[in-house]
Amino acid sequence: MDKKKPNPIAEMWRKFLVSLKRRPQMIPLVALSLTFVYYSFNLTHISDTTARIQGANMGLAGFATMLFSMLSFLCCLNAFPYRKKPVIPMVVLLYVMFVIIGFADFTYMNAILASMRRANNPVVVTQQTIYIKYAYDCLRNHMVFLIITAVLVATLPIYTKLLRKIKTSIEVEDNGEMGEIDISGED
Repeated sequence: MDKKKPNPIAEMWRKFLVSLKRRPQMIPLVALSLTFVYYSFNLTHISDTTARIQGANMGLAGFATMLFSMLSFLCCLNAFPYRKKPVIPMVVLLYVMFVIIGFADFTYMNAILASMRRANNPVVVTQQTIYIKYAYDCLRNHMVFLIITAVLVATLPIYTKLLRKIKTSIEVEDNGEMGEIDISGED
């Protein structure tokens, strides 16, 4: 009775695929989480930039980005319930929040550029104010990550069907010829 032990890495990969097939909505949720975490980790540069430039609506744009990022995470959780059809009003609300976040990032980036291009007392990025460049780059990357997340949400039905086509079943050894089972209860 030579039983072949399955490869542990292959088995772990198979289990991962099985869970992903059951919950494909985790893909955009993870992307949204990473987008939020990226913005949160760079919040120090954004706050320092707001304090240095003090442009119109910069603080409001940063606040709106944080608020709607957290709310969009909750909205994404409610938009795709487990093993049920997507809740369309929540998906629409999720995209509205994506637009608000993108608009807030765009407003903040324009405030940075306007402060660098103003005629009197323009902001110059030096080694002491390099955080302004970091904040601008963070916002640009955040917008790209947000677009990727929006595309992942929009294409969820497509890759859900593709994931379901992946074979994750285990081949079981043949138990030999099984005879007929009598369930009548008569002896």
